[in-house]
Amino acid sequence: MRALAIAATGMNAQQTNVEVIANNIANINTTGYKRARAEFTDLLYQVERAQGVPARGGENTIPEGVQIGLGVRTAAVRTVHIQGALQQTGNDLDLAINGQGYFQIQGPNGETLYTRDGAFNKSATGQLVTLDGFVVDPGLTIPQDTTQVSINEAGQVYAKVSGQDQLIGQISLVNFANEPGLAAQGNNLFRETVASGTPIAGVPGDPGYGVIKQAYLENSNVDPVKEISELISAQRAYEMNSKVIQAADEMAGVVSKGIR
Repeated sequence: MRALAIAATGMNAQQTNVEVIANNIANINTTGYKRARAEFTDLLYQVERAQGVPARGGENTIPEGVQIGLGVRTAAVRTVHIQGALQQTGNDLDLAINGQGYFQIQGPNGETLYTRDGAFNKSATGQLVTLDGFVVDPGLTIPQDTTQVSINEAGQVYAKVSGQDQLIGQISLVNFANEPGLAAQGNNLFRETVASGTPIAGVPGDPGYGVIKQAYLENSNVDPVKEISELISAQRAYEMNSKVIQAADEMAGVVSKGIR
């Protein structure tokens, strides 16, 4: 009975949906996290009577056919790149992007990765690094005798040394033609793919690029009310598919008992 297999695909789809929602809720307080959304498509259809073919006698065509769908499948888990709220931290090395753009990070093996998480720190040599110790690209070294670091909206970094402000570097941002095409790597990092396109570098504040906010961090864009609502909806859909399987099993039982 096809209903059993069709409902099984529905249960698998809703299980995936719940897993995506669970990951969103788990990262509700993750800096720079972007919520994900599961996307589904219907499966192939079994055609029992085609529409548009000549009717019996050949004078007219059949206006509607008989097509029975075979279920659903997960087409994609889309990352929703909408900006989260900015929260003031008071830490001079915390940076948030107000608008479009990503920070560039030198990841393992020299690979360039991208992030919206601007919770930066200093290494033992004064380099600006992520919380995992990855160097921010382009490299930026803060002098040892710096008393204050100032970063303006255009990404220019000044260090106060001996009472004088010195320009020590420039933070750049990159954009992508297709942000959902970026591959999440964990640790709030993304990697470019063929789908995302190559990174386009620019200066904060230029057209199409956000500005830098010093002493701020970007919160996740997860809406807890929306996630709970979608969780309840996914749970109900899972239950309905299980009811279909139960009904199909009972119908098959009627047939088998009738034969005996």
